[in-house]
Amino acid sequence: MAPRRETLLLLERASAAALDKLAKNLVAVDLTEQMVLSEVFLIASGQNERQIEAIADNIEMKLAAQNERPVRREKSSHWILLDYEDLVVHVQTEEIRNYYMLERLWNDCPRIEISAIENVGGEAK
Repeated sequence: MAPRRETLLLLERASAAALDKLAKNLVAVDLTEQMVLSEVFLIASGQNERQIEAIADNIEMKLAAQNERPVRREKSSHWILLDYEDLVVHVQTEEIRNYYMLERLWNDCPRIEISAIENVGGEAK
């Protein structure tokens, strides 16, 4: 089973909004085969607390313009989680991302190509 089209569109919008605020190292993980509550994780990095806040705020604002609102938002100084049910967005500082290594935890899950990255001229690193 693959993520639903609506989830993939939400992923693209969230990715584009993250890239607008210079998010780095975007990774989308397909969780549909793992029987978890969400279909996709989007993981993005920012350089510091202010930048991850700006990234998360922009994602929330852009998706709200499409009538998408998170069912929850969790925040610490180094990690913000936006839960849109089928899409969960993790915006982390590089330090915390390297510590928790979410993409390694879900290493057996396929990655989803994000076309928003190609639209800004290559990988978002």
